[in-house]
Amino acid sequence: MSRFESWARPLINGIEAINEFTGRLVSWLTLFMVITTFAVVILRYLFDTGWIAMQESITYMHALLFLVGAAYTLKHQGHVRVDIFFGKFSERGKAWVDLLGTLFLLVPVCGFILFVSWDYVAVSWSMMESSQEAGGLDGVYLLKSMILVMATLLLLQGVAMVLRSLLVIRQ
Repeated sequence: MSRFESWARPLINGIEAINEFTGRLVSWLTLFMVITTFAVVILRYLFDTGWIAMQESITYMHALLFLVGAAYTLKHQGHVRVDIFFGKFSERGKAWVDLLGTLFLLVPVCGFILFVSWDYVAVSWSMMESSQEAGGLDGVYLLKSMILVMATLLLLQGVAMVLRSLLVIRQ
């Protein structure tokens, strides 16, 4: 085992463990969204009542599911990929595509998201932004913070992908 491999493998495993945990954790939001949506419909149509906070919670859960689950999806290669040539490549060729795609597409996009959304999230935190609806949920600033979490988790998964690609290329 090379020196590179000796520190790269544990780092890859650590990053992927974080993304596996967060992905599995937020996957439960799917069930809670269905239950909450069902409750909203029952309350509205059978009891002619409802709560704005309950309706907004569905939007919050949906956003959390996609934002926090994006790195998990990337880890499991679940994002859309144009597979015209990729499927025919050798493992080494696939590693080159993943390496270059991560370095020239994923990293810049995540950096851009972090750069652009930092002030957006900071302003939201400075005023402790809450729902504009009467009876809506507080904590819009927490939801907006998930944009930064998403970009960070994707960047971490990108590091794992770069290291994994380099391990394959160096073989």
